[in-house]
Amino acid sequence: MVEYGLTLSSEEHSPEKLVEIAVGAEKSGFDFVSISDHFHPWISEQGHSPFVWSVLGAISTATDTIGVAVGVTCPTVRIHPAINAHAVATTARLLEGRFTWGVGSGENLNEHILGDGWPPADIRIEMLGEAIEVIRQLWAGESVTFRGQYYWVEDARIFDLPEQLPPVIVSAFGDEAARLAAEMGDGLWITGVRNDVIDVFKENGGNGPIYSQLSLCWDPDRDKALERATRLWPNTALPGQLAQDLRTVQHFEQAVEMVDSRAIEEAKMPLGPDPELIVDSIRKAAKAGIDHIYLHQIGDPLDGFLDFWEKEIRPELD
Repeated sequence: MVEYGLTLSSEEHSPEKLVEIAVGAEKSGFDFVSISDHFHPWISEQGHSPFVWSVLGAISTATDTIGVAVGVTCPTVRIHPAINAHAVATTARLLEGRFTWGVGSGENLNEHILGDGWPPADIRIEMLGEAIEVIRQLWAGESVTFRGQYYWVEDARIFDLPEQLPPVIVSAFGDEAARLAAEMGDGLWITGVRNDVIDVFKENGGNGPIYSQLSLCWDPDRDKALERATRLWPNTALPGQLAQDLRTVQHFEQAVEMVDSRAIEEAKMPLGPDPELIVDSIRKAAKAGIDHIYLHQIGDPLDGFLDFWEKEIRPELD
C-alpha cells in the first residue's frame, strides 16, 4: 500500500509557515509530511532555512495523527552523531510513533560551515555507516563509549528514549550508498524514480519502505507555474555531482545561471493545472516499488494546491 506525503520545503518557507503547512497537510488527508534538514537554502531566492529540530517540536504540538519525516539529515559533519541521536530520540518521543528519520551523506553546501572539510564520496559513506552505528548504540539506552575511525563518544547515555524507536531510512544516489542502505538502514530514500538504485538495494537484501520526493509546480496558469519553478527551484536541473559538491549559495547561483525555463521543461517536472501529469508521475513511482511518495509543491502549498490534491489527485489514486 502506497502512502502519500507532502514536502515541507524549509528552503522556501519560514518556521511558522512550515508548521501551518503541516497542519494543512493533515487536514487534507496526507499520510505524512517530510521536511528537509539544511543549514542553507540552495539559492537566495528561496529565502529560508530554519533549524529543523525546533520546527519538528512545534509540529508535534500542532498536529495529531500525520506521520512526520526528515528527508534527510546528514548526521556526520555539521552535527556529531551523538547529538543527532539525542535530537531524534526527543523528537520521536514528542511525536509518539509518528516519526521517521532519513539520513544521508549530505551536501557541502550545508556541512562545510564549521571548517571541518568535505571528504570525498566514499569517505562520506564510510562516515555515515559509522554514524549509524553510534546512533543505534546510544538508542539502546546504556552508557556508551565508542572509539571509531571517525567518531568518539565518551560515557554518553540518552535517558529520554521513545517507546518506539524511529526507522532509519538511508538515502542513496549510487550503488555504494544503496548497499549501505540495505546493510544498515530500515529502508531506502531516493529522489524521483531511480530503478537502478532500487535494484541494488534489493539485490543486497534491502527491505522496508522506499521513500521518494516528486517535485512539481501546480498553478491554474501553466506559464506562471513554469516561471515560478524556474525562479525558485532551478537547482533541480543541475547535473551530476554539483548538488553534493558546490560549497556556497553563491556557487549554486552561479551554476543555475545556465538553467532556463527550457531546462525546467526538459526535466519533465509536472507544471500547471493538469492533474494527469501529477497522477502519471505518482503511478510511475509506485510501479517502480516506491511505497512512500511525497510531493514537493514549488511555492506555497496552501495557495490552492491542497484543495487541488483533495479534489483532483487523491481520488485518482484509489
